Amino acid sequence: MEYSSELLESAVKQFSTLPGIGRKTATRLVLNMLRRSDEEVEDFASAILSAKRDIIYCKYCHNISDTEVCPICSDDRRDKTTICVVENIQDVIAIEHTQQYRGLYHVLGGVISPMEGIGPSNLEIQSLVERVETSDSEIKEIILALSPTLEGDTTNFFISRKLQSSQVKLSIIARGIQSGSELEYTDEVTLGRAIIDRKEFNNP
Repeated sequence: MEYSSELLESAVKQFSTLPGIGRKTATRLVLNMLRRSDEEVEDFASAILSAKRDIIYCKYCHNISDTEVCPICSDDRRDKTTICVVENIQDVIAIEHTQQYRGLYHVLGGVISPMEGIGPSNLEIQSLVERVETSDSEIKEIILALSPTLEGDTTNFFISRKLQSSQVKLSIIARGIQSGSELEYTDEVTLGRAIIDRKEFNNP
């Protein structure tokens, strides 16, 4: 045991399971918690538990929400004719921060990756097709905003094949984003410009 307290060791171990948190950072976080009042720590723990138990996913776009339909999908000021397809919720947050996009979203929950055992059936691709093909659909454009990786390109191609019989316009974000990079780590200016400068998607 590295520490003089098994309780401290256990807390550090749990914090270090979080992405990007090593033992040194985990130790600093735990020691910070120990300096706080019982009420502050209880509020912290309660917020995490509430998020885990009560957050749900929007029935339309699969973004996180406190209600059945998320605030973006229910906002009448949003452009209902455009859907931006993203890999995960972090990408929604990143694009919203650019303040350059006012349409709707569709969160796939990942990208096609045979090496990791992720196929089309593991993603929210069919629900995207259903959103486009429903009789009262207003959708005119689908923006494919997946990270410019092999897996992202494979997913773009698969979606384009699934939607090829529809009349919807397919576009892809501009490739000002470095190949192989992930959308959520792209700076807001570059990402915003990539959305604005999107171009029509053509199947290879």
